[in-house]
Amino acid sequence: MEFLLLNPVAHAVALAPDDDEPVTDEDQRRLREGRDWFANRQGRGTPMEDVLAEFGLKPEDFPMSLDDAQ
Repeated sequence: MEFLLLNPVAHAVALAPDDDEPVTDEDQRRLREGRDWFANRQGRGTPMEDVLAEFGLKPEDFPMSLDDAQ
């Protein structure tokens, strides 16, 4: 509870209304396609190294701790 009081973003998220936008046929189609994609890859996603490489980045560009950043 204290976290919600001290963190304005968490507070806003906690008070945000439920999403009342209807799910369209297009939404359902894309969800099915995504599930099929993962099923065909035997539950594996895209390796992070591949995603970063698309942007010309490497894992070393993102330190895992503040100590690594220095």
